[in-house]
Amino acid sequence: MTNPTTAPTSPSAGTAIRAAVLGSGSWGTTFAMVLADAGCEVRLWGRDEAVAAQVAGERRNEKYLPGVELPAMTATTDAAEALAGAQLVVVAVPSQVARATLRGMRDLVEPDAVVVSLMKGVELSTDERMSQVIAEALDVPAGRVAVVSGPNLALEIAARQPTATVVACTDPGTARFVAEACGNPYFRPYTNADVVGVELCGAVKNVIALAVGMAQGRGFGSNTTATVITRGLVEITRLGLALGADAGTFSGLAGMGDLVATCMSPLSRNHTLGRHVGEGMSLEEALAATGTTAEGAKSCRSVLDLAGKHGVDMPITRGVVSVLYDGMPVEEMARGLLSRPQKAEGVWT
Repeated sequence: MTNPTTAPTSPSAGTAIRAAVLGSGSWGTTFAMVLADAGCEVRLWGRDEAVAAQVAGERRNEKYLPGVELPAMTATTDAAEALAGAQLVVVAVPSQVARATLRGMRDLVEPDAVVVSLMKGVELSTDERMSQVIAEALDVPAGRVAVVSGPNLALEIAARQPTATVVACTDPGTARFVAEACGNPYFRPYTNADVVGVELCGAVKNVIALAVGMAQGRGFGSNTTATVITRGLVEITRLGLALGADAGTFSGLAGMGDLVATCMSPLSRNHTLGRHVGEGMSLEEALAATGTTAEGAKSCRSVLDLAGKHGVDMPITRGVVSVLYDGMPVEEMARGLLSRPQKAEGVWT
């Protein structure tokens, strides 16, 4: 793929944007619906032939979005078919397989396409954010890679309940192009230049949601939940500022907005996984019971590693890693958080 650096231009009136969505799970299918409802010509790609056939033939994806009627779109297991002529390429595959998946598609992506990450994680082997993985795997400049993140629970959006999101890109023109492509009566995008902050919010909030779910699974109530959410936001902010993010991002939709939605909703996969662990399941049992990808279970280790490289203290994240991978009881994690030395409240404490 070549590396043009000029910002994309919106199509002329009456011309639909051609969009390819890579990943036919709940969020990928939902975002394909968002794009189609916004007037885009959408092709959905996934590995499951039965899902692709049902989406294309019946306008349904009962495996991931039961009971939801989808707008008209093409669905295929052929990546070349999905990507041919696509001006907008949306990536919604599990974060830890993104690099391998995209490398095989590098030569299929149009040279002037904009690529959008819906993924919320940090790569285990490199500690890189998903926009960095995309840029490297597809050989596309950062100015053509955007990130979508916010309080966007897939099942609520699939029911066309109103929500807002953030489209972040280092190039304002690219961010506007993506926002225009996905904006519709129930989905309101705001643009932002802080890619680092938006991505870190999306990755770390999953880890905090695991901690909240664990606490609730052990029977702890609203005070504990509020404490973990609030101090979790401190951890996200610490790491973001250390990496050069904009402080204002953390109080916005991608920060506090997404954190609250993910930590409080039973529709959140990470919250659900954490609750299963808190109720006594092993990680393997909890993953099987959750049934879908909970990114925080893997990203927690890479987030903690990234924090260590930058000298950032993240006790909640460290506690989640200890519970999931070192056998620490949830009660011990909770006691450890409250037994830390007394300090003044603030981002750096």
